[in-house]
Amino acid sequence: MQTSAQTSANTGRLHVLLVDDDTEITALLSNYLEKFDISCSAVHDGTAMRSSLQTSKFDVILLDLMLPDEDGLSLLRQLRRHTSTPVIMLTARGEFSDKILGLESGADDYLVKPLDTRELVARIQSVNRRAQTSAQQMQEQKDSQPTEIRFDAWTLNLPSRQLCNPEKLIIPLSNAEFRLLLAFIKRPGQIMSRDQLIDFAHHKSTEVFDRSIDLLVSRLRQKLGDDPRHPNLLKTIRGEGYLFNASVR
Repeated sequence: MQTSAQTSANTGRLHVLLVDDDTEITALLSNYLEKFDISCSAVHDGTAMRSSLQTSKFDVILLDLMLPDEDGLSLLRQLRRHTSTPVIMLTARGEFSDKILGLESGADDYLVKPLDTRELVARIQSVNRRAQTSAQQMQEQKDSQPTEIRFDAWTLNLPSRQLCNPEKLIIPLSNAEFRLLLAFIKRPGQIMSRDQLIDFAHHKSTEVFDRSIDLLVSRLRQKLGDDPRHPNLLKTIRGEGYLFNASVR
């Protein structure tokens, strides 16, 4: 299957899917993005989004939080079960809690309306670069390392980025979750600060804050079945960071 990074490399320009029910905004943004050699396909609801994803490949998805048929967060969770394509959430609400919900649901970035168009272009380019870097790293790992890493009763498949639980069920991971888990797996028993984890998980994205790492760790704990009150795999080291407590092989 062709990745979003491969799509970009083959066509020479970025292809963005914009999901927003405001037809005036989608028309304006589509025209603006074209000036930066970014092809933009606009749809206005979740049904059209799913149809577009079945027929086309996209480098970045711009997803509005408020849509007429389905909630944007629900659509984001659906996306994360099937694709690792970077997603930037768009919303008219700027509350910190909305950012948290978006990041918890697997968004790679977040922008508040009214949008600063130059910032939007920068964010699109930034998340795409991170996806390309991640794809390149995955290829390098595929060439030089085993395709699977096992820790305790879990298995992480590197080429597919699939996490398999002890019952052999696949647990979907977002881009940031995968990078963070891989960083932990490579350093078992080592205390890692939030600053270190920010570098591994976000690759110095435009907007990163310590709280986002705590959220990523919380999401990983949930997916690993690690009790947040008494975690066994991802231990909190007060005042220092986190420690991955597992036998890696």
